[in-house]
Amino acid sequence: MKYGIVAFPSKKVQDFANSYRKRYDPHYALITPHMTLKGVFEADEAQIKTIANHINDIAKKHKPFTMKTTKVSSFAPVTNAIYFNVQSTPELEKLHEDLNAIEFHDDETYSFVPHITIAQKLSGSEHDDILPQLKMIGAQFEEEIDRIHLLYQLEDGSWTVYETFRLSGAE
Repeated sequence: MKYGIVAFPSKKVQDFANSYRKRYDPHYALITPHMTLKGVFEADEAQIKTIANHINDIAKKHKPFTMKTTKVSSFAPVTNAIYFNVQSTPELEKLHEDLNAIEFHDDETYSFVPHITIAQKLSGSEHDDILPQLKMIGAQFEEEIDRIHLLYQLEDGSWTVYETFRLSGAE
C-alpha cells in the first residue's frame, strides 16, 4: 500500500488553495491541500505499524512549527507544477530530515522544497499563461502547525488519514 506524511494547513489556507486547485489541479478531488513532509512510500500492514511508532517518537521530539507561505512559485522547467512557497525553517528541515531517516521503500527523487501545490500537470502554454496571473494573487499566510498526518492511498487514488500525530516536543 502507498503512504505519505503531510501537514495540513488551516481551513482558511485550504479554501484559498482549493479556489485555484479546482481549476488547475487534476488531483483536487484526491487529496486535501497539504505540505508533503515525506513523499510516497510503500509498506505492508506489519511495516506501517512500526513506521507509525517511529513517526510518533519523532512527533514527541518536535514542537509545533510556524508555516509561513510567502509567494506563488513554479517547479518549471522540471515540472509545470505551481505552488504556494512555504518558507523553510531549521525546525521544518529537521522534522523532514528525521521523518526521512526512517527506513522506507520510497520513491523520493526530489530535494525537499516545502510547498502547497495549487496547479499541476499543465501543458507548457497553460503554465506560461497562468503563472503570471497566480503570482499576482499573493499567498501570504502564517500559522502554527501542531500535528502531522500519515496518509494512505485508497484504490480509487484518493488519500485518507491513517493516523495523526501531535507535535509535542521541545527540539
